Amino acid sequence: MSRPANPFHLLLDRRELLVKTAVGVTALPLLNACAGTEGDDDQTITTRDGGVDSTHDAGSTARDAGSEGVDAGARDGGVTASGWATGGTASMIAKASYPDPFTAAPSSCAIVASTTEGPCTTSTDLDREDVSEGWTGLPVRLALRVVDSGCAPLVGATVKVWHTNIEGIYSGQTPSPGTCSDNIPDYIAQDFFRGVQTTDAEGVVYFDTCYPGWYGGRAIHIHFQVKSGATSYRVSQLFFPETLTTEIFAEHPEYAGYGQPDTTFSNDNVMAAIPSASRADLIFETQQMTDGALLASKTVTVTN
Repeated sequence: MSRPANPFHLLLDRRELLVKTAVGVTALPLLNACAGTEGDDDQTITTRDGGVDSTHDAGSTARDAGSEGVDAGARDGGVTASGWATGGTASMIAKASYPDPFTAAPSSCAIVASTTEGPCTTSTDLDREDVSEGWTGLPVRLALRVVDSGCAPLVGATVKVWHTNIEGIYSGQTPSPGTCSDNIPDYIAQDFFRGVQTTDAEGVVYFDTCYPGWYGGRAIHIHFQVKSGATSYRVSQLFFPETLTTEIFAEHPEYAGYGQPDTTFSNDNVMAAIPSASRADLIFETQQMTDGALLASKTVTVTN
């Protein structure tokens, strides 16, 4: 099913109580994944990925303002004043010239923290590089290199990714359609921003996607799973640099209408538990490409 011409009109009230799953990790002490905060005044409200809080009151209003400030040129593709591309993955017109982000051997191979899958996974494994299904947004070339604890590439492993659209909503037949897709039938019927790829001889996979949107209580993140057959090596998530997120939601015409995310690393339920000096293990390295796309890369170490 194709997405509606104006996806913003389907946004629902973000203040509803969302039922969540429990979360745990194995690699970092006190680290909880898929957890966060969304609240109003002194109410205690759980979030899309779990967790509770009673402090936020700015979440949905700015985000539900929609795309009134986004002109047709931004939706159709182009480059912003700051050099960022608009219009989704179709704007990645210079992809052949993008640099290889993994020319250097990994300097250290500390195993990344593991988390539960959360309530917004699906059983569908769509083997594809472009996971956007035509959605608009800042185009992102996502590059992941998977290695073992000895820094050897993990060859022939399946890497699955999933994240929200520009509105901060997940697609697909999830265990919790009200939680993940706001019970929007059109979004539940789609599989945008979900896909799998198989690691090559260097342990590398690429995806073409768009910068995720935000929802209350979580810093912007991308979930991933590394597995081989029925064996799951690692389920975790990766984050974008906070300065980059601030810039995009302040200046990019397709994102600015949503306002700044209400959650930073300091109060995200995953990142807040990690010492600042160790957070780099979960944060993408990023570069702006000549066509305005974002190259986001990360070496991920898993057990095998």
